[in-house]
Amino acid sequence: MDMARRIVPSCPIAIALAALAVIASCLGGCTEPPAAKTFIQSLYLGPEKAKQIRADDYKTQVAQHIETVNADEITPGRPQAMLRSVVVVTFVVDRNGKILRSSVFRTNGDDAAEHEAITTLRRSAPLPPPPSTVLNAAGQVELMEGWLFNTDGHFQLQSLAAPQQDGGDSN
Repeated sequence: MDMARRIVPSCPIAIALAALAVIASCLGGCTEPPAAKTFIQSLYLGPEKAKQIRADDYKTQVAQHIETVNADEITPGRPQAMLRSVVVVTFVVDRNGKILRSSVFRTNGDDAAEHEAITTLRRSAPLPPPPSTVLNAAGQVELMEGWLFNTDGHFQLQSLAAPQQDGGDSN
């Protein structure tokens, strides 16, 4: 099978639908409707890779929401070179954005940082509702996020954080 057949399906209906989606997006101000974007991504990436991209987009949206709600706790700029603590939290969200359960997945044993991570997550509830394309059969999605704590107790979320400072940086 040649490369073109592996990348683009030979089904005339799929090709016609993809062409219509592209034309419609250009007529509508060149913005792709979500359904067309999902369809085109699945054609070129495969359905599992396209689903992962949508899950990553949702995770970023959740991180932005958590940072907005907890703005006073966020460290501006880049995280310091030697972090006080890194806490990874796993949590399950239902189709309405309700946090069903959360727990510390990984930590260095800093009880105060663990408590702060869980508290800021819960304070952010409800989270934005996840797109139906990332939900499992039970109508839920499980996410993991890392809280990067500086020595002053403020944090950044790993999904949104810039690279850490190097040892000689004072920013």
